[in-house]
Amino acid sequence: MGSLAAQGYPRVSRRGSRMNRYARIPPPAAAGIPAPSLSMTPKALGEHLAHLVWESFSDFLTDEEPRELMSDMGLAQEEGLPDERVAGELLIFHLWSHTRAVQLAFVGTPAEARLRETLDALHQAFFQDMVENGTPEAHLPVFEQRVSSRYSEYYAAAEDSDARVGQAVLAHLAPRIETSREQGTMALALTERAIELTNPLRDFLRDVEFVES
Repeated sequence: MGSLAAQGYPRVSRRGSRMNRYARIPPPAAAGIPAPSLSMTPKALGEHLAHLVWESFSDFLTDEEPRELMSDMGLAQEEGLPDERVAGELLIFHLWSHTRAVQLAFVGTPAEARLRETLDALHQAFFQDMVENGTPEAHLPVFEQRVSSRYSEYYAAAEDSDARVGQAVLAHLAPRIETSREQGTMALALTERAIELTNPLRDFLRDVEFVES
């Protein structure tokens, strides 16, 4: 097992969940969101984390290196954005990485008692941002099934090794890549992205002290 491994991941809550048109929706503005603190309620932490998911997803779509990676994968881009299928897969990957960080930080500590509450708040805030940007309600059930399926797959991959996470993500992003050399290089880049997102956040969260609202 690698640095992304952990036991006992809970399923994402469906309560209040919504989905969007992915890449064409900008991340929610930070206005009105209090500055991060080491003392916060699970709800406040979840809202911070939801903002971080959007921020990291937006960075991935606009930074030069990830865009080169998507080009190398042969993923079509229009006006610098991938198509809806690919954007959805990337969005789930970033949401999973932040969820993973929360669990790596809290499992086995006193904060584990607030884990579910924090993850519920994270996903509820995240999906609410989406519905407020015009997500058709009819599109939600299928996407939620997709989220659940990917989460289960990425959890299992992480328990095997960090490298397996990148391979699992790549299989959904670019399933037609044929050579093992290309697969290895691109999967490694995705593994490194997961670790880059997860480990620093995990370290920060370990210092968080939960307070009552």
